[in-house]
Amino acid sequence: MPIPTREEAWNLVCEWIQNEGLRKHVLAVEAAVRAYARKFGEDEELWGVTALVHDLDYERYPDMTDEVNGHPRTALRLFEELGWPEELIHAVAAHADHLHVPATTLLDKTLRACDEITGLIIATAYVRPSRDIRDVRLKSVKKKWKDKRFTAAIDREEIARNVEALGVDLDEHIQFVLQAMQERASELGLDGR
Repeated sequence: MPIPTREEAWNLVCEWIQNEGLRKHVLAVEAAVRAYARKFGEDEELWGVTALVHDLDYERYPDMTDEVNGHPRTALRLFEELGWPEELIHAVAAHADHLHVPATTLLDKTLRACDEITGLIIATAYVRPSRDIRDVRLKSVKKKWKDKRFTAAIDREEIARNVEALGVDLDEHIQFVLQAMQERASELGLDGR
């Protein structure tokens, strides 16, 4: 099955996701996953597109208990209809704990490890006086990590488990994802403007 182009994937994101925060989230996860694809010598286009569309249906179908249309079931059906690669479909399914699809591939594990940590990093950038992610340091993210009231909905234990499953050190992972996001500061709207 052919890999969709980034442009095709982005057009789909723009059709399905209107919320700017959710768009920034998928762009942040894409930045991190693409960086890992380069590091691991994997297919950057496949990995990047997978990350870009991993939450495609969340805005329309956020109810994960809906066993027909709940996130990410609707998107998974769409990807199958479009004939998208099985690796992409499996990784999107595996990123959703409630589907109980095991994360078996390096792409699966990378997507899971990058997903939630981007939210903590974005929130850390938002509380900086400059609102510029390029001013955020690992130390700042770690400080916010320890403050359980800061972005309380982000499950630090889940992040730690997913990073451990990827086989990388947590601090190194946070620094790596932060750097990948800093390289796309403007696109993420985190360049102090």
